[in-house]
Amino acid sequence: MSALAMVVLLVVAFGAFALAAGRRWLLLRTGRPAQRFDRLGDRVAAVWRYAFVQERMDYYQPAGIAHKLIFVGFVVLLLRTLVLWGRGFVPSFNLWVLAPWMPLGKLYEFMKDTVGLMVITGVSVFFYYRVIRPMKRTTLSLEGLLILGIIFTMMVADMAYDGAAFVLAERDTTLCGITGHEMVSADQCKAIATIVAPYGEAGHVGWSLFPSPAGSFFSMLFEGLSPTALIVLAHAGYWIHSSLVLLFLNLLPHSKHFHVITAIPNVFFRDLSPYGRLPLINATLPSAAPAEAPEASAEANGAPAENGAPAEKKPYSETLMELVGAAGESADPTALAIGIGRIEHFSWKAILDFYTCTECGRCSDNCPAHRTGKVLSPKHLTLDLRNHLYSREKEFIQASTGASAKPAAPAAASGASGAEGSAEAPAPEAAAASNGDLAPKTDGVAPIDLVSTIIHPDVLWGCTTCRACEEQCPVMISYVDKIVDMRRNLVLVKGEFPHELQKPFQGMEVNGNPWNLSRMDRAGWADGLEIRTFAENPATPVLFWVGCAASYDDRAKKIARATARLLKKAGVDFAILAEEENCTGDPARRAGNEFLFAMLAETNAAVLNGYKEQGGIRQIVTTCPHCFNTLKNEYPDFDAKFEVIHHTDYLLGLLAQKKLEPQKAVAGKVVYHDSCYLGRYNGIFDSPRDILRAIPGVELVEAEYWTRQRGLCCGAGGAQMFMEEQNQNRVNVKRTLQLIDAVAKPSRSSASSSASAHAAHAAHAGHSGNGGHGDVLGKQGTVASACPFCMTMLTDGLKSQNLEDSFATMDVAELLDQSCQEDVLAVPSGDLAGVDLSIAAAHVEAPGSSASASE
Repeated sequence: MSALAMVVLLVVAFGAFALAAGRRWLLLRTGRPAQRFDRLGDRVAAVWRYAFVQERMDYYQPAGIAHKLIFVGFVVLLLRTLVLWGRGFVPSFNLWVLAPWMPLGKLYEFMKDTVGLMVITGVSVFFYYRVIRPMKRTTLSLEGLLILGIIFTMMVADMAYDGAAFVLAERDTTLCGITGHEMVSADQCKAIATIVAPYGEAGHVGWSLFPSPAGSFFSMLFEGLSPTALIVLAHAGYWIHSSLVLLFLNLLPHSKHFHVITAIPNVFFRDLSPYGRLPLINATLPSAAPAEAPEASAEANGAPAENGAPAEKKPYSETLMELVGAAGESADPTALAIGIGRIEHFSWKAILDFYTCTECGRCSDNCPAHRTGKVLSPKHLTLDLRNHLYSREKEFIQASTGASAKPAAPAAASGASGAEGSAEAPAPEAAAASNGDLAPKTDGVAPIDLVSTIIHPDVLWGCTTCRACEEQCPVMISYVDKIVDMRRNLVLVKGEFPHELQKPFQGMEVNGNPWNLSRMDRAGWADGLEIRTFAENPATPVLFWVGCAASYDDRAKKIARATARLLKKAGVDFAILAEEENCTGDPARRAGNEFLFAMLAETNAAVLNGYKEQGGIRQIVTTCPHCFNTLKNEYPDFDAKFEVIHHTDYLLGLLAQKKLEPQKAVAGKVVYHDSCYLGRYNGIFDSPRDILRAIPGVELVEAEYWTRQRGLCCGAGGAQMFMEEQNQNRVNVKRTLQLIDAVAKPSRSSASSSASAHAAHAAHAGHSGNGGHGDVLGKQGTVASACPFCMTMLTDGLKSQNLEDSFATMDVAELLDQSCQEDVLAVPSGDLAGVDLSIAAAHVEAPGSSASASE
């Protein structure tokens, strides 16, 4: 070993890494502020779950296990690398407590060899999936193979070093002791003494399980080699391992493996606000008013003005109008950070997301748009943004370091009133930042718009905002907020959006619904049910928020009527808003029309708070997951804070309290479709299933793989309900066929897999539209959902395959309503033999205790 060589190696390697990582840090600092230092306990817990335990790696096996093996290996072998570097200066260095003859040293030696073998196993799995059986979601690159080769070589080199040293340690006395050996020179004896110094009397030849299974195996292989060969192998193993670790470190800032460094901070700094809450426009702006005008900032937030009277709070919609007006009057409208128009508009946390992308492709593999041939690929969206940022690194760093006021670093972002993703939602009026603050300080930066130049518009408009990409990402990268922010810039600043959205935008603005139907017809669904309104009974405790779909769509009206009947049967004191109810604004907001959303939200919030002040509306129940999410997670930003409950949670509570008792058999096989905004966004997966299990005669089945967190979107979210798809491969059809496959397969037979495949093929082809019992499709069933938009999309999917006569689509509430009615009703079913008619034990949950969004 050579101390000089080790010094040169460490200084050069760490110096090069410091330069590369330093530039990445400077580029990160150019990002705009974001507050991510709140709720430290939750952040640490998330790091443990997602960065160390790596829960989300379990979605893909055996790749998930392989990644965990490599990760554990790196953690354990970090100490080994430090020991080897130390031996470059002190040959006998063992970190003081890890000598091979010490108990702790023996234990660590066993752990080191064991995890080294585990790492080799993990590398072999990834090599198999990259070269022998490539996966479509991954991109085969020389970089990936190089990294795998480096890791594999590091492990083998360390084991070879141990093996050669063990043999030399056992022969040391014979070769260089008192008796000496004529074939070994004094220089070789000196080299042998240096190599065996850390091992003491621990050298041995032949395999042993403890303490060194791998090193002893290599010693057995090397037993017959000459001293010269052993010395060469020991030195080669030592220097190869010590050098490759540093080479690997220097590759990280320039490759996708940068996530080795950035994954833990990216998980730590993730947005802890509810998944369903999009930040207000001001949450993507720099900190509020300029220092030279503190009174302006105070007045904007309602603080007392000079005369002592509190200033009137400015509505969020008015603020947006001013900001959009300022952009329109600017010579370069896109330069103003309204949403995301340019790469410099992203926050430092978004840049950290770009750094952390592992290019694993899990996001795109589960994206409904990508799986149906749309141009959107969440993976490539992130990579395109990252590559664009990297290509302009020098430009941004020079602009940042040369500016008089440098952009705030992550640590300096705390305290910004408009901080992105802060735990305490900023008041809408806090968006009243001065117009001068809208433009990031990017003097010397070329004005390059992202959309059209870097990102094709169809990439953004293909997104259903279903969050499947975010659910799958093992390093907690966010996608929906970035896409919606880019939509915001297109709609508010450029006035660009798909022409199909013109009518929904106009309808929501004029009549409070995206179909532009008369407001006077909003309560028409309730004809004959004798349902009270809040205008007549303002102190009613429970509001049944019907939503636009259940108010106007003929099929969805049946969901509202079934829910209302159940509420009345249970004796719930509820009322509706009727003509006073407007669209919550979810389609407008997800489509980027933040101004329209703000107007609708402010109008609804005023109505809700008005009745709350009169002693009413202690709970809000709704059948629409989109309304549920918006009311629960986004309306608190508008001072409308209520207990919002989805109807499946509420009905399950009524079942638990015995206020509803399903008694009549609703016989048939039922597969449940998870709504994205109910499941992935708000963590409600079990309540609808528990209701179905409580209904006599229902045989609940699950779609293979595509269920619960992995359930495929119906295709309606993100305002897609009102847009035409970009190709003929429709998302709703793909989802419908997945569900039909589940109910078409015989669940209580020993049919072969080929017979199941035939059943699925027959379902896709629509060969049993007559509902005959002559083949497997005689086992007809029902697709259940808990969202009126999903209902529409799935019904259309059945019709497109000519299967509407063979399979039914029903809401969970409709099935429960059937079971609670006096007349015996049944879901279409071909064969009831073997169906369990017992009532499953319902999950007891009181009304209002809806499950929180999963971490």
